[in-house]
Amino acid sequence: MIKIGVLSDTHNMLRPQVTAQLSQCKMILHAGDICKTEILEKLKTIAPVRAVRGNNDKEWAKAIPYIDTFDCYGIQILMCHKKKEIPKILSGINLVIYGHSHQYEDKELNGIRFLNPGSCGPRRFNQEVTMAILEIDKNHSYRINRIVFSDIQSKKIDIPDANQDRAKIISAVIKDIDKGIPSDKIAKKNHISLAFTEEISRMYLTHPEINLDGILNRLQ
Repeated sequence: MIKIGVLSDTHNMLRPQVTAQLSQCKMILHAGDICKTEILEKLKTIAPVRAVRGNNDKEWAKAIPYIDTFDCYGIQILMCHKKKEIPKILSGINLVIYGHSHQYEDKELNGIRFLNPGSCGPRRFNQEVTMAILEIDKNHSYRINRIVFSDIQSKKIDIPDANQDRAKIISAVIKDIDKGIPSDKIAKKNHISLAFTEEISRMYLTHPEINLDGILNRLQ
């Protein structure tokens, strides 16, 4: 049985729980919103990677396709980031993989399997942190295993009371994110909770058009 790791929307976060799941995989498929080339390079040290470009993957990812069609151990796969980017004609395709919504989905339509592995990056409020493992046998039959990281608990987000303090802290956090500093170190440096740091990171990385006022409004 060949195992393929399927993930999406890591948003510059590669959790140790995720790498542990990927350690037994022959290939890794990433459905976009990687956000930093360092994440892709780390994944490549585990197994060969096939990825598509998400809306948050900028200039560094210009060589990565938005849509990719390929054979994976006898399974014909089409992969893209957004569900609305899936072509209407899917001749010869067995499995469609996509991401973007951060919500796990696995369904079959007209003999084609559609899979969104969810997000295993920064947690969005109380949504589950998920990925999938695709298992393919020697007869090219396959099954999809949903992986839920139940040990990653929802954390209370401690938000500074004064709006002025919030603005100052959020600005500092954004600068640190741009520098590629890990969330735990950003939290420690700015004396804020990891949950609050990850929430700012999620909003900043998943909404490229958002500014400081937009983040403040969302927190309210």
